[in-house]
Amino acid sequence: MQIDLGGKTAIISGSTGGIGLGIARSLAASGASVVIVGRNAASVAEAVAGIHASNGSARGVVADLGTAAGADILFAAEPQADILVNNLGIYNDVDFFDTDDQQWMDFYEINVLSGVRLSRHYTPGMVERGWGRVIFLSSESGVAIPAQMINYGVTKAANLAVSHGLAKRLAGTGVTVNAILPGPTFTEGVANLVADAVRQSGRSPREEADAFVRRERPSSIIQRVAEVEEVASLVTYIASPFSSATTGAALRVDGGVVDSLAI
Repeated sequence: MQIDLGGKTAIISGSTGGIGLGIARSLAASGASVVIVGRNAASVAEAVAGIHASNGSARGVVADLGTAAGADILFAAEPQADILVNNLGIYNDVDFFDTDDQQWMDFYEINVLSGVRLSRHYTPGMVERGWGRVIFLSSESGVAIPAQMINYGVTKAANLAVSHGLAKRLAGTGVTVNAILPGPTFTEGVANLVADAVRQSGRSPREEADAFVRRERPSSIIQRVAEVEEVASLVTYIASPFSSATTGAALRVDGGVVDSLAI
């Protein structure tokens, strides 16, 4: 199976690093013209340059998509898209009783409303053209809510609800909407999360991340963190014409963390 996304424009929110950048690279390698979006101009330029260095097509927009004003900046720069990947998200490790109203609102604005705004803007054009892909990056934490990250888990559950409902709303249009549920994935954020443990143990960040999975996600079948490329490969397939019969789905790339026959 050769995925060819030539002629398609793909917008990936939160794509200057981590899973978002991995998705952008994978889509570009399959021929898509990707739009990198982030708040920091230098990070956006670096991500775009990296894709150009691999002979991919990319351009950048500097905008804070956690705000309505930032979304408007993106809409003005890139009015249309064929593929939309709602990847932008934040997380933290704060106890429920220490999470105030403002933190809840911040998480909802960034993790949920950013994808709602972008989907509301870009899907009508997809419908007019009779083809489109909308992909929400949820998480296994949206199904198995972690006790120490309840606010994060709630927003990721909301991603599942939005994507499933929007898929039904766009029934028969040629536009599919799906959610991807990564498990623990080795990104810069995870490396920072285990930095203290690395200093104490002397092990590598990757070794500590794998140990974290075995300790905190013991149901994991692969017993390790996933690679960014493993998540990006699934997203690239869902963004392709080959996935035309898959919509309204919650697709797990969680290493088997969620102990369930279905979602």
